[in-house]
Amino acid sequence: MPNYKDGNEQILNDRRPTDPEFYQVGASFASPEDEHYYGLGQNQEGYLDHRGHTVQCWQDYNATGGQSVCVPFLVTNKGYGVVWDNPSKTTIRPGFNEQTTWTSEVGNRVSFFVIAGRTTDEIYAGYRLLTGPTPLLPKAAYGYIQCKQRYRSQDELMSVAKGYRDRHLPADVFVVDWFYYTKMGQMDFDPKLWPDPSAMNAQLHQMGYQTMISVWPRFVPGTRFYDTILKNGWFEHLADGTPTNGLPYDRAGSDIDTTNPDAAKWYWGAIRDHILSKGFDSIWLDETEPDLPPNGSYFHAGPGTEFFNIYPLTHTAALYDGFRRDMPNKRALSLSRDAYLGIQRNGVIVWSSDISPTWDTLQRQIPTGLDFTASGIANWSNDTGGWQYLPAVHHPLHRPLLDPSDARDNVGGYDDYPELYTRWFEYAAFLPIFRTHGSRNENEVWSYGKQAEPILEKYLKLRYELLPYLYSAEYNTWKTGAPILRALFMDFPKDPRVADIGDEYMLGPAFLVAPVVEQGATSRRVYLPAGTDWYFYWTNQRVHGGQTITVSAPIDTLPLFVRAGSIVPMGNLIMSTAEPQKIVKVRVYPGADGDFTLFDDDGKTYGYEQGEDRVSHLHWGNGSAKLTHSGADFWSGADDAIVEIEQYKEPANIAPADLQRGERPLPVGTGTNGRSLDSAPQDNVPPNPVTPIGPPTGGQSGGAPTGSSR
Repeated sequence: MPNYKDGNEQILNDRRPTDPEFYQVGASFASPEDEHYYGLGQNQEGYLDHRGHTVQCWQDYNATGGQSVCVPFLVTNKGYGVVWDNPSKTTIRPGFNEQTTWTSEVGNRVSFFVIAGRTTDEIYAGYRLLTGPTPLLPKAAYGYIQCKQRYRSQDELMSVAKGYRDRHLPADVFVVDWFYYTKMGQMDFDPKLWPDPSAMNAQLHQMGYQTMISVWPRFVPGTRFYDTILKNGWFEHLADGTPTNGLPYDRAGSDIDTTNPDAAKWYWGAIRDHILSKGFDSIWLDETEPDLPPNGSYFHAGPGTEFFNIYPLTHTAALYDGFRRDMPNKRALSLSRDAYLGIQRNGVIVWSSDISPTWDTLQRQIPTGLDFTASGIANWSNDTGGWQYLPAVHHPLHRPLLDPSDARDNVGGYDDYPELYTRWFEYAAFLPIFRTHGSRNENEVWSYGKQAEPILEKYLKLRYELLPYLYSAEYNTWKTGAPILRALFMDFPKDPRVADIGDEYMLGPAFLVAPVVEQGATSRRVYLPAGTDWYFYWTNQRVHGGQTITVSAPIDTLPLFVRAGSIVPMGNLIMSTAEPQKIVKVRVYPGADGDFTLFDDDGKTYGYEQGEDRVSHLHWGNGSAKLTHSGADFWSGADDAIVEIEQYKEPANIAPADLQRGERPLPVGTGTNGRSLDSAPQDNVPPNPVTPIGPPTGGQSGGAPTGSSR
């Protein structure tokens, strides 16, 4: 058994098969007690730090808490990550008995990569180099994706699309869910319900929308492609060659085996010719586990017990490679329920599967998403409000903060569901991908009552105003591999109190987001990481880090903070990314020097890979109180941006800054207490919404929050 040592300290043992009959392989690493562990794909049990937990790395729809997704990339707070190169079912036990052990059920060798970095982002740069970059998705994907289970006809979908425009609400992508077809795998449209999808898509494109449509890997016997796939041996199959046929309780067809390159190329061609040819822009690749037990099943790549976990990678690659080959001027986009090492290179959004519409699920989504993006895959999402059907009756412990009476046709007897959906929507607006989905009768912004509607509108519009910031952060992910959705350990490695905070996160370099996840709560505790000052977004109140505070959070207020030194470009409100967007504000939060790379391009093609884009480097000099920029012009003349210096109380040594490029200053808007002259009034936020816990404001001690509190 080979031993690996650092000086006299043993840090790794290999466990290798000693005879041909031994197929289980593994390794063990030293685990100091102050080492913490993140990533490993998607685990929905509600914790962030994997230390002391057992993780089953497996594509499992029925896992505890919700779908588990296997991405065997473990990132530590000690300057390294481990990529485990084995796609069989793998068990990881981080931090048990001062060891972290990896055990894979099947393998003929031990193979792994150790990626070292001085910062967490250097580790992700190494992962990018090893497994591939994250291409930019169509800009529309970063706006708002509207869906429900399901729009049952072309007329219903068009009515909802017009409803958004009639209400002057932004949206970008409308989704056609399953059962638009006559049979699973037929790749057709029920002519009674979807009489002319090409005309529908043409009209939606004229309205500024894009469309996504669900395509499953299953093909039912008797459908038009089944015999072709069977004859070529392109189905996942049993040992005798018989195609697998759904699940014991759901004999709904056989899965195409996209681990076979020929099958993958054919599958793309069928989607291109029979779906995308109707004007759809992107594909929802559902059930990419595939949702079949692997024992006894075989792929072109090999036995399911050995290769089951790679199916999401090859399945999404079929689509991405086809787009790049046959539609080179159109960015690929697919929505996948599963993932594996390297899937980020396939232009994929991964969502957390068919989750429940409960407060407990909302709480667990936050650490779930943070560990997933810590696995090197940036574009994660969930079904806002949960996917499963609502219970007939649900009476909360506390009086609902929103009146459900005018939404009864939609929420039934779930008294606090408008409140839950609103809190979830606030959180979802600050995810890399903002999408709604679920099994409600209606699922639009106006579907949850008159009290909820203006709050949902507020966050929907804010999402679009922040698109210049968000799109630029996604550009940084493409360049560096660093995720935009960031657990606090990534940015504050010197603060030990952030190691297991799983209910707060950073979105890009500027925003600390602390969603309210308890029913009836109108405040919550927030830990502000040490080493920087923070601004409460809604009032610009400035607070020192390194302390836990109580934040007032009425139902329309998401606890949202901005790191001192941040530069946040904001655009005018647009109805979709099909419209050009101007930079109308550049918000600066003094207290430290800051830099931001502002990026834009056509949002549709891969021209940015050849430098067909606009990039401007913004710099805030805290000592000089000047914001300067170099590179492309994003504003000129009548389109000059307003520079807002976001200070609650303006320190004597900080004056309103000007934005300079050469000799051309840009206008500055500031008002009393450092508030911008054109700042919108804030709704229902008390004058002093931030209260320290324990030490006074400015103290450098205080514990991390354990959750929300009233």
